[in-house]
Amino acid sequence: MIDIQPVLAGDRLALSRLLTAVENDTPDGRRALSELFAHTGRGHLIGVTGAPGTGKSSLVNRLARHYRGLPEGEQPSVAIVAVDPSSPFTGGAVLGDRIRMVELSGDPGVFVRSMASRGSLGGLARTTAGLVQVFDAAGYEIIMVETVGAGQAEVDIARLADTTVVVEAPGLGDDIQAIKAGILEIADVLVVNKADRPGVESTERALRNMLGLAHPVRRVFRHHGTRITAPDEPAVEQQGPIWVPPICRTVSTEGTGVPELVQAIADHRKYLETSGDKLRRDRARLETELRQGVRATLESRWREGIVNGFFDQVLEDVVARRRSPQEGVALLVQGETG
Repeated sequence: MIDIQPVLAGDRLALSRLLTAVENDTPDGRRALSELFAHTGRGHLIGVTGAPGTGKSSLVNRLARHYRGLPEGEQPSVAIVAVDPSSPFTGGAVLGDRIRMVELSGDPGVFVRSMASRGSLGGLARTTAGLVQVFDAAGYEIIMVETVGAGQAEVDIARLADTTVVVEAPGLGDDIQAIKAGILEIADVLVVNKADRPGVESTERALRNMLGLAHPVRRVFRHHGTRITAPDEPAVEQQGPIWVPPICRTVSTEGTGVPELVQAIADHRKYLETSGDKLRRDRARLETELRQGVRATLESRWREGIVNGFFDQVLEDVVARRRSPQEGVALLVQGETG
């Protein structure tokens, strides 16, 4: 049984142990998450995503240093969840983001947690949302999540974050690739990192041209034309001004442009609060979590109820072309159970 009071009181050791329990999806971890939920909803979650090689880790490091370098009394506590890809062969992960963020290790107001994706698609691990809730309940004011960098599939962060920062870099792809990646549909702030490299003007010009072509809808709720929220949710007309993602140039290795990026994030946070969009996003995030929980629970119950070996038997029939996959699914869903 995990006592949540030390976590609420800021005990870092208790926090570390709870994070491990949540990441491993243990019964104690799930029970603690339920108890902590009433204490969540106060932190601002910043998702940092983009293709591999754009400098996401270095940028997150600089953002954290900037927040912690603000005048005394204005320094927010910062939590960082860095998701690293798991090897498809060994299942392990390097967790190398900690190497880039070693400068933050001595600051008691910063907590860096690396986690492996464990095969999950979409740039996040399955339990990332749980870790974010723990940090939120523990009182961290700024929570940054750096995703794997999965390209077009990386829409999960848009469901989770209050502000999604999409990082691009000159020379890593053409304009068409940028459109394919769904940048305009998930970005609240666009960053052209490594802005000291040749080609930064053309990269920024391409992004501005695409922004000019974008239809003024709530981008965070759509990805490749698919709504992130429930299909039965009534359409809501956008009231007031539409948020147009600003484009910031940064050089994360030098800290250039980071203050302007922090201001853009602050402006978006203010927009969320004044427009009512924060409540809509929170509802969409929690609805997604409920649906994912129901799906996982139903699958678990199905696995517990099916006769041992029946799945393998159906699989062999499908492999031998005696049944189609559709027939196999129907048989497994309504077929032999214990």
